[in-house]
Amino acid sequence: MEEAAARERKRPREGDAVPSPAAAAAAAAGKPQYVYLPIADALKAPGARVYLFAAISEIGAAVRSRGTDFTLTLRIADQSRPAGISVTFFADNTALLPCVKSSGDVISLHNVVITMHGEFFVTFNKKFSSFALFDGKVPTECIPYQTSIKYHGTKHDNELLTQMRTWLAYNPPGLKDLELQLRNLKPDTTFDLVCKVLHVHEKKGEWIFYVWDGTDTPAAEFQAISDAEAVESSPLYLEEAPLPREVLCTMPCVGTVLRIFANRYLKEVFHLQKNIYWARFCNITCKQEFGIWKGILLTSSRVRLLSHEDGSVVDRLKMYDSRITDKVHRQPMACLPEASNIADVEYETTGYTTLMESLTHEQVTHKFKTLVRVVAAYPCRASELRLLMTGSYCLRLTLEDPTARIHAYVHKDDGPKFFGGFLTAEALIKKMNKLLGIPEEDEEGAPLTRNPPWIWCCLKSYRLDKNDPWGSRRYRIFATEIRD
Repeated sequence: MEEAAARERKRPREGDAVPSPAAAAAAAAGKPQYVYLPIADALKAPGARVYLFAAISEIGAAVRSRGTDFTLTLRIADQSRPAGISVTFFADNTALLPCVKSSGDVISLHNVVITMHGEFFVTFNKKFSSFALFDGKVPTECIPYQTSIKYHGTKHDNELLTQMRTWLAYNPPGLKDLELQLRNLKPDTTFDLVCKVLHVHEKKGEWIFYVWDGTDTPAAEFQAISDAEAVESSPLYLEEAPLPREVLCTMPCVGTVLRIFANRYLKEVFHLQKNIYWARFCNITCKQEFGIWKGILLTSSRVRLLSHEDGSVVDRLKMYDSRITDKVHRQPMACLPEASNIADVEYETTGYTTLMESLTHEQVTHKFKTLVRVVAAYPCRASELRLLMTGSYCLRLTLEDPTARIHAYVHKDDGPKFFGGFLTAEALIKKMNKLLGIPEEDEEGAPLTRNPPWIWCCLKSYRLDKNDPWGSRRYRIFATEIRD
């Protein structure tokens, strides 16, 4: 009976630390029993307390649990399990939860419990578990930048940290091959996008995320249909979900703001609505509608929050800072190294202004020079364009750059100046086709697509109603002439 009781006392119970020969030797020598296990080995002991040293591949958001605690989920990985495993933390307040600077950082976990609930995951118990966070970059020090109250390191931590950093250098977290920037978007493909979330809008159960990474989406080609209606109507950039002016004025003036649409609620929305977070949108796709890029969240898509110190975020901010300090690189990426020469402007020495800079300008009325494409025109039939020459019609052009799309008018008195004189119907159509990017027919017949060229253009804004200056603002083209 006494032998059976002794054996029962020695049997590991749920929540006990897993012993190992090394741990037993350490215990016999009177040293702490801190023996780190590879994740794959730790999963063989569900219910037991273990010690882990791993890289952080995903960072969740801190939220309130169903009780009084706050909870946070991270995903960690090591050489034995590159796919990783989730770790759920509980604490009395958010200050006691891990505050991870960047995916790819390293975490040391003591006395965490392997749990099985549909799949394996790790539970951090606030009563007896502890953690430490280290920078994942190779040249940095081996000193943790955050530790929990109960954490005590070992002399082996530095060696393990060096090994983990070396592994990370060749196996960075995330699928870099699937990561795109806005400038590299391709329709109907799935990819990851690292971006800053500028605004979140909910409309009839659909969520719209306005995101930006400092680059420009590729300029779209349009269907070339002989019917004039095809180039007479093209929706403005923000028509589907108009933004209040106070929100519009928070948008960056260089680089495209992409809208990503989701038909389901995401738990990260609460944090993203603060408009201060960068995020990784995983496994999303995109398409073009009327030449406007649109991101789409799939059922398999996920969103990971990123800190401002994340390596991917730092790289994008450096690239943007370099771009905005260069006068040439502030211009649309798609038009580099230089714009088309089919238009002359009188204000050659005037600086370049993006359409978003004008839309967010503090004054309703102002003049500026910009670099745009003419994506639509109304009217564009020869008979109606001829009336423009007589001062009977205005011409409305839809202009776009990477930041916005607007309507701008060639007033009836400016028609001859804009087209370079009183032209025949044939000459007018030829110039209009050049503006719209419609190539001439060849032996193979009519082209299937059109690609409007980038042109310099002078614009001035004006108002129709002094009682509603911003709502009645319009744009007029001036001091611009289309070459032969």
